[in-house]
Amino acid sequence: MKKSNILQINNQFIQDELQKTKTYQQEKRRKNRFMASILILVIFLFILPTYNLVESYNTLKKNEAKLVELQKHHEELSQEKKVEEALLKKLQDEDYAAKYIRARYQFSKDGEIVYNIPGLLPK
Repeated sequence: MKKSNILQINNQFIQDELQKTKTYQQEKRRKNRFMASILILVIFLFILPTYNLVESYNTLKKNEAKLVELQKHHEELSQEKKVEEALLKKLQDEDYAAKYIRARYQFSKDGEIVYNIPGLLPK
């Protein structure tokens, strides 16, 4: 084996420079860790509001769908109310009321026979 011709000088200056390099490397690692922590914190701070925004949007869409459904139901009930009001107005007439009761509830006068024919019920 050949002996190396490189001679390492181990004096105070070299040791000080090595110590400075180690200190610089450690300081650089600390700064990198700090920046990574800050970056993670910033990402976390953006994720939470984004999640809340998405949840609010989904809730809004569900409420809009429910509103459309309730409006349809309201329209149906309004139509039903109009039909009932029309029937109420017709039932104010005694002849119509008697005819309606006889047809609807199959009431009859004495000696009268009632035949139920579907579709002939007064509306």
